[in-house]
Amino acid sequence: MSQRTCLSVILAAGEGTRMKSAVPKVLHTIAGLPMVAHVVRAAEAAGSGDLALVIGHGADEMRKATQKFAPKAETFVQDKRLGTAHAVLTARDAISKGYDDILVMFGDTPLIDPEVLTAARLKLAEGAAVVVVGFRTSNPSGYGRLIEKDGKLIAIREEKDCTDEEKKITFCNGGLMAVAGKHALKLLEQVGNNNAKGEYYLTDVVEIAGGQGFDVVAAEAGYENVLGINNRAELAEAEGIWQRRRRGEAMLSGVTLIAPETVFFSHDTEIGADTIVEPNVWFGPGVKIATGAKIHAFSHIEGATIASNCDVGPYARLRPGADLKQKAKVGNFCEVKQATIEEGAKVNHLTYIGDARVGAGANIGAGTITCNYDGYSKFFTDIGEGAFIGSNSSLVAPVTIGKGGYIASGSVVTESVPDDALAFGRARQRTLAGKGKELRERFASAAAVRKKKSLAATTASCL
Repeated sequence: MSQRTCLSVILAAGEGTRMKSAVPKVLHTIAGLPMVAHVVRAAEAAGSGDLALVIGHGADEMRKATQKFAPKAETFVQDKRLGTAHAVLTARDAISKGYDDILVMFGDTPLIDPEVLTAARLKLAEGAAVVVVGFRTSNPSGYGRLIEKDGKLIAIREEKDCTDEEKKITFCNGGLMAVAGKHALKLLEQVGNNNAKGEYYLTDVVEIAGGQGFDVVAAEAGYENVLGINNRAELAEAEGIWQRRRRGEAMLSGVTLIAPETVFFSHDTEIGADTIVEPNVWFGPGVKIATGAKIHAFSHIEGATIASNCDVGPYARLRPGADLKQKAKVGNFCEVKQATIEEGAKVNHLTYIGDARVGAGANIGAGTITCNYDGYSKFFTDIGEGAFIGSNSSLVAPVTIGKGGYIASGSVVTESVPDDALAFGRARQRTLAGKGKELRERFASAAAVRKKKSLAATTASCL
């Protein structure tokens, strides 16, 4: 297969009106990645060297998005929607380059398995001119049926055109098709529009190819592989299927998910063996976790790197740029952004660390804040190895706390602190004997006067 050239034509021109969105349908995401990008990944994994995206609605937005996940793909605009065969022929210039295999795919079927595409290509390599991917269902109502005879596919029949006997067929059209490159243009150009809608249907290629003596066969895939997304409910269904698959992969690779159904991965989450993930954890894009980490419940992690044997959460938020080295700890109700927490350092609770470095073995007390933003620019805080930051301290960046530095609780630190120095940055306390009692009595008397006036005003209004 590696010696055969392949072009994937991905149809992504649909308006997706049922999504009720200004965003092109195929750019809605599954696991943080546009659904059409999932299709692109599957095509590439199946050995497709080149890609042709047929776009229409939101063409400029589609081109811009495509640069991120398929920068080498050619895009072709389908100005008029005249059917699936017409859409494929929009990419005529790409198809005519002489590929061995042409895969025709849909941008709204994000769950397609590369193995399904590889199996279809294998049938082309064995001599088939056309391969249609189908699925079996106990409830085929509404689907086109795959009509087979003697192991060959002779037609795809829409349900309204089926005989009573054909309606009993449970092998249905999944839409995906593989066509031998040497026959592709000839077959597509023969598709007519002599039907009720006046459209050019890709499915007609089956009978056209069969009528010319070419081998046409079906390849079977699971229903999930050809699940098309047309509305938000189906988008959520696809998300659920993708997450279920990914959770299974993670657990089989040695990750413990205590409540798998409550953990959500992103398309690129990397997580090492012997990591334990407690319930209700969300991984956004760009997360890499080494072995032996523990992610406690209700943590939200995105764009972060977590080294081996780290401890995160519960209720921790790691934002993009968070980099935890071995055995670092970020505890409950802490937020870390664009900061390195070095080996063995502890950020235990109720703390914000942003645009900073926390040195190895340092301890950050509860309520500590790195004041990194002045309303215009971000500034850096450097906390040295073994430093101790007392509770409820504010470190006003740019500032450096030296190795072994000690910040007294409740300090506002605006100047750098040398190695091993002790810094106080708080107002001197004054204690006035008896003043507490005096204040309580004064406040109680004032409250009684206010209550008496309020009662008098209410009585007067009633009279």
